[in-house]
Amino acid sequence: MAGQKIDMHVHMVANGSSGTGGWIRLKGWHRVLAGFMVRQLGLHPRILEGDLDGSYAERLLELVRSSSFDSVVLLAHERVHDPDGTVREDLGSMYVPNDLVLRLAREHPEFLAGVSIHPARPDAMAELERCVGAGAVLMKCLPNCQNIDCSDRRYQPFWERMAELGLPLLAHTGGEHTVPIVNAALADPKKLRLPLECGVTVIAAHCATKSGAFDPDYFSDWISMLREFPNLYGDISAMVSLNRCGHLRDCLNPDVAGRILHGSDFPVPVFGHRLRMQRWIDWKTLRRVQAIENALERDWQFKVALGFSEETRMRVAGLLRAREQLCAI
Repeated sequence: MAGQKIDMHVHMVANGSSGTGGWIRLKGWHRVLAGFMVRQLGLHPRILEGDLDGSYAERLLELVRSSSFDSVVLLAHERVHDPDGTVREDLGSMYVPNDLVLRLAREHPEFLAGVSIHPARPDAMAELERCVGAGAVLMKCLPNCQNIDCSDRRYQPFWERMAELGLPLLAHTGGEHTVPIVNAALADPKKLRLPLECGVTVIAAHCATKSGAFDPDYFSDWISMLREFPNLYGDISAMVSLNRCGHLRDCLNPDVAGRILHGSDFPVPVFGHRLRMQRWIDWKTLRRVQAIENALERDWQFKVALGFSEETRMRVAGLLRAREQLCAI
């Protein structure tokens, strides 16, 4: 993967139409948002009840191939669990099984598999070994939405094995309003100290920034942790959005820029209007970049306009676990 231009934060969305057991349950605001997202992909909202798995993957593949990216890390989405490992079927709005992203990555070199494993699962260690053997390049979790307290000492053997395997952890930090929150306190990046101490390469998604007006802003905490942990990074996914871009230019600071990785958070919508409102870009740049139809490319070009270097989207290639010979799932 050396030298590849990678978007390291792209979500797979599935309703189980491919037979892998995935599901999506949307209510209220989340249903409205999902409908808006699929429309921007050129798909009708009815696809949420149709062949979502196949249509979404096909459209995403088209976007990667027509962009300046070589590949994207395609993310699974774990179910909510209690700390004792009990699956909470009553919580969560979506489930994207690891098998789906592993299969898509096996079939298409443009996709790299980002699996999702709750460390409280009774089979968490076995699932970790299986996914790594099948080609996983990182593990993604949303602690505040999947109820994962990464500082829980019961999970230490899991983090230690991840470190031994060289599998990075992409962990959501900061506020979240796209999927339901189970425990807001788990968005604090300081909860990631245990996996960092175990030697895991940890990527704090969104650099611990706030997503809503009343969310805590953990950006300064994340900055402090960078000084302590050389194995800590941050991705700038969704940070072009209206609600999360407050610290985007701070990530260009020379003391921080070397730890920044590019991600889009696709299919989160990309609107650069707040960049203009804050006078970070001019009207001509806003019109030019906003007119780019490909959302993956649009997100990146806004970041280029702010001054992010090509290295920002190439750096992650040196952190991802190299894909093994993929086995059949």
